Amino acid sequence: MRRRAHDFYEEMRTRRTVRDFSDKPVPREIVERAILTAGTAPSGANHQPWHFTVLGRGPLRRRLREAAEAEERAFYEEKASEEWLDALAPLGTDANKPFLETAPWVIAVFAQRRGGIEPGEQRKNYYVSESVGIACGLLLASLHHAGLATLTHTPNPMGFLSEICGRPEHEKPYMLVVAGYPGDGARVPAHALRKKPLEQISDFR
Repeated sequence: MRRRAHDFYEEMRTRRTVRDFSDKPVPREIVERAILTAGTAPSGANHQPWHFTVLGRGPLRRRLREAAEAEERAFYEEKASEEWLDALAPLGTDANKPFLETAPWVIAVFAQRRGGIEPGEQRKNYYVSESVGIACGLLLASLHHAGLATLTHTPNPMGFLSEICGRPEHEKPYMLVVAGYPGDGARVPAHALRKKPLEQISDFR
């Protein structure tokens, strides 16, 4: 158990968020297995209140990029406070999101307000944000374990995702997960490599 815990930590500590992706293809089966892994997450009443719309390259990805960049420009130019922009500065982010077209896969994650375990059910779901958040963590871990780089992207607001992906009103766009291989010369900001040590993120009583 100690060895497995150590080995998993050593693997996950090499996970990196990248913003420059290669267009090298990734087999669909890899993404399918990662989504199945995400689907093992615990959830309120076991309702599994998530849906993953997977977008390969094509016209929908162009629409996605255009809509996301429009929201991002509004964020950087109008909505974000100076404090928020200062916090983002070490990461070098801006309103341009070419990875939304370049990477082989973009996974749009939706949180379902209503649903249930059986197809077609419309029961109230519980602890939706918590459940979907855990599922996204497992999704990222699975994609990394398979050897892929990832990026989480949350333009705000994300209502355009429901239209692009054809999802119903009772689902709320939650997150975009970009997956693929790093592009040639991709770099990770030194700031992003700083992780808090155990004593800063936990205590044992």
